Amino acid sequence: MASAYSSFDEDSNGSDYELSFSDQHSSESDVSSQGQNTEPCKYYNKGHCKNGRACSYLHICKYFVKGNCRYGSKCRLNHSGVGGGSFGKSQAQNHPTSCKKVPKLTDGRCYQWQLDGGNGWKDIENDHILEAQYSLPHTKSIKIYNTPYGAVSIDFKRITVYGKKVKVRRLDDGNTVWVWYCILGRKWVKYGEKSSPTKSSPVQSSDIEKKFQSNPSSSFSFDIGGQTLEIRFRDMCQVGQRRKRKVIRRPLFRQQQRQSVSLPQLNLGSKPKWEFEGDGGRWHIFKSRAGVSIDSDEIEKKYQKNPKDRMNFKVQGQDYQLDFGAMIQTNLKTKKTRKIRRV
Repeated sequence: MASAYSSFDEDSNGSDYELSFSDQHSSESDVSSQGQNTEPCKYYNKGHCKNGRACSYLHICKYFVKGNCRYGSKCRLNHSGVGGGSFGKSQAQNHPTSCKKVPKLTDGRCYQWQLDGGNGWKDIENDHILEAQYSLPHTKSIKIYNTPYGAVSIDFKRITVYGKKVKVRRLDDGNTVWVWYCILGRKWVKYGEKSSPTKSSPVQSSDIEKKFQSNPSSSFSFDIGGQTLEIRFRDMCQVGQRRKRKVIRRPLFRQQQRQSVSLPQLNLGSKPKWEFEGDGGRWHIFKSRAGVSIDSDEIEKKYQKNPKDRMNFKVQGQDYQLDFGAMIQTNLKTKKTRKIRRV
């Protein structure tokens, strides 16, 4: 059964736009394969459960399960699978501020996305599409349609599934290059790259990752322009004397070596379309017409080569630029911007 991907991108105002793809994958149940409940015990989380170890629910911190316990190792509640039932691998292992080891891939794949609805981990076919969107700093989530679970929405920030008793995880071969970004204005800028023709970050993304790997609960400090900035890994933010900025950590995209096995399953009959937001909020497809130097197909070809690239074009003699990373179109003379999207 074919299913569709839709991912949602985030600009500085947190707005969403949609992209569509194709995929296949597997099944779900609400309890574990041993017949035990995989939900945290609400009475334990409130302070006491009269059933103790006989309780059929997990005696574990519910925020740890979600991957966002603010107390970390100092939490008074359990952060390991004990009590009634087997917890297995928690979703907290995949939280962006987690460096816990996961099974290493040895079959030639760079990464592997899986879902578990209670009957064990199952591969998501064509997960190179999912990985490509995860590698983009502005993509905050992706939605997979027509699966055995119904529509499944994956939160890329916490690597969790919204509103369903389904777990998701990403495995890799141990060679993933992780990239750190900070949001400046309306776009995500990689640490170490120039944010303008005259300004560049004094710190490299690799330096931040090295510190993060050594202690994901710590922080990384550096000096710029006479002030000290601190990247707080727990909060995923950069803090200065006057303001706070979001930071994000995403993998550098790599093509799967065995991707050709899954390609025949893709719906090749429908091509993604590129659109720009016009006045009044209406969306228009990039079409080949007099005075316009590109169309949707040309944009897609450029995007496929590098989803983080930029592309220049002309409209009635005026110069414009598409920024795939920020998903915006800019008039290079007036500096006016419009949103773009891939549908």
